[in-house]
Amino acid sequence: MTTVAKTVADNPNTAAKDAPDPRAFLDEIDGADAMKWVLARNQTTLDRLSKDPRFAQNQAEALAILQATDRIAVSNFAHGGLVQNFWQDGEHTHGIWRQTTWDSYKTATPKWDTILDIDALSKAEGKNWVWEGANCLAPDYTRCLIELSDGGKDAIIVREFDITTKSFIKGGFELPEGKQSITWRDADTVYITREWQPGDVTESSYAYITKSLKRGQSLDQAVEIYRGEKTDVSAGRTVLRDVSGAYVMDYAYRGLDFFHSQQLFYVGDKPVELPLPQSSNFAGFMDGQAIYTLKEDWTSAGGKAFKSGAVLVFDLKGALAAPAKLEPTLLFQPDSHQSVEGISQTKNRLILSLLSNVTGEVWSYEHKAGKWSAKKLDLPANAALDLASTDDQSDRVLINVSSFLIPSTLINVDAATGLVEKIKSSPERFNAAGLQVQQYWATSKDGTKVPYFLIAKKDIALDGTTPTILNAYGGFEVSSTPYYSGTIGKLWLEKGGAFVLANIRGGGEFGPGWHEAGLKTKRQNIYNDFQAVAEDLIAKKITSPRHLGIMGGSNGGLLMGVQLTQRPDLWNAVDVQVPLLDMVNYTKMSAGASWQGEYGDPNDPVEGAFLRSISPYHNVKAGVAYPEPLFETSTKDDRVGPVHARKMAALFEEMGLPFYYYENTEGGHAAASNLPERARRYAIDYTYFMQKLMDK
Repeated sequence: MTTVAKTVADNPNTAAKDAPDPRAFLDEIDGADAMKWVLARNQTTLDRLSKDPRFAQNQAEALAILQATDRIAVSNFAHGGLVQNFWQDGEHTHGIWRQTTWDSYKTATPKWDTILDIDALSKAEGKNWVWEGANCLAPDYTRCLIELSDGGKDAIIVREFDITTKSFIKGGFELPEGKQSITWRDADTVYITREWQPGDVTESSYAYITKSLKRGQSLDQAVEIYRGEKTDVSAGRTVLRDVSGAYVMDYAYRGLDFFHSQQLFYVGDKPVELPLPQSSNFAGFMDGQAIYTLKEDWTSAGGKAFKSGAVLVFDLKGALAAPAKLEPTLLFQPDSHQSVEGISQTKNRLILSLLSNVTGEVWSYEHKAGKWSAKKLDLPANAALDLASTDDQSDRVLINVSSFLIPSTLINVDAATGLVEKIKSSPERFNAAGLQVQQYWATSKDGTKVPYFLIAKKDIALDGTTPTILNAYGGFEVSSTPYYSGTIGKLWLEKGGAFVLANIRGGGEFGPGWHEAGLKTKRQNIYNDFQAVAEDLIAKKITSPRHLGIMGGSNGGLLMGVQLTQRPDLWNAVDVQVPLLDMVNYTKMSAGASWQGEYGDPNDPVEGAFLRSISPYHNVKAGVAYPEPLFETSTKDDRVGPVHARKMAALFEEMGLPFYYYENTEGGHAAASNLPERARRYAIDYTYFMQKLMDK
């Protein structure tokens, strides 16, 4: 099951602070020595895994699923009765942006019209362009600001595009690469937030200065209209529009940390801040009403008390005229088993997407004669309900319905009448016969009940031998909900494995309180929850440490690293994807400084001591039997960055501990920029799990 370290030396990270870092060369993302190290370990991993005949089979099966042309082309409502979609398949590796009519879209074989071919553009320009979206100007929506990333980085370029001519506009708005944002003010003016001069970024490496640029001007002629602070996570000034796309007013924000911001509305040239908690979220604007969600309890100046998680509404212009007199109306208050997942709107309706015991609900709200009324839309129960698109020219809502064993179905709902129309269904990608989904509750160390979903055969042998993959995220108020995955089904469930999704604290499944229970020095709750789920699976004899593996990415990658170092006895495989691992120095790495609101400040005596106590990079110990982990990352991940995974793998190597390492040289934080790269990642993951959990 495990391998004991060959060396008796302590973790080199416990050496004196002024000792030279033998792994410092890995900090240089594209450095020659670093890339030589990366490519050598990539090759070792691929050599080991690709010799297994299941690797080629896994890769082929994953690619067939990813490139299937009969999958649902989930689309967005567009102007003039059209729908638009970004599509990738075997022929279109980078993808095409395309559109069709609503009537054609509903047919089995829509007649698509290609707007922009990213494959052709990449070939012509010698770039690995990754589509990041288009911001089109109301009311015609034919002039668009196209965002493209080279290899999947968060940094993007921007070019102005004309849909009617299907071409980039010569002399139009264009921005060189950077972590930036751009929005239309009017047809000849844009607001740009970017790094104008070297160093014009926050400590989190995001822009904080906004300038106004007129058509025909060069970037050095742009006029500053807003400036945040270097200590902010990010800051900027943008535009608030109503559902028709009409300009309402300017709006600015300062991200004080990841969860708190100063929000300013411009009444003419005067910025006004409303007396709401800085943790509250401005979630929408409809019919003159501002929509906010609360992340903490709050009492208005008039003495009205509102609970955390509440959705509030009020007349925005009236509130800006007399901020001190703000008295919102409560639109919705979730109970202890609910959370608000999303807020959007159609032409006449406000749409609330909710979770109730980790399954979806959608509610439609009407504002009429100063009053709000609500109705729950009649949608499938016990399923994930993802809002694909809402129409600002009607009350149509496209909703993607899925569950672990039922493929996605796209339905059109009229939010005013409640009428439901099935549009498309995806074919099954794996044989689900004999499989079932069960929800269980584990008890964490402090007595908290933690839910998890188990997907496995109905006749599973309760003898601890079922190969099981346990997955969770546990952070940033992100909810982990049921979903249909053809790759998990085909590459794992069909072959006798079980899959578990845990709804541990730190996520948003049960509202802000569920998230706050794992913030900063309370983070051990998250890790205890995950371990409790594992122990519950073992106690039920569904699996055992010999056959139990875990996987998670980003913040979930940190979760994997902690589990690797805290409870190596519980797992035989640990897939650590695009992770944070050095929690002592994370604020100095890529965009790490932006997450202090989640993890805490390493320079704070109390928070810093806690971070060191859980930091995977600082808690690898000699003489411990660790499962052989798989570290996965991407060279072009400019959010978390590859250095965490690189140095953890190098540390394992120095200590004589076995590991797998794979760093995709493209792909950004997603660790894959196109479908073939994703298929290879899946082949690496599941071949690794098969060897560790299925083989004797």
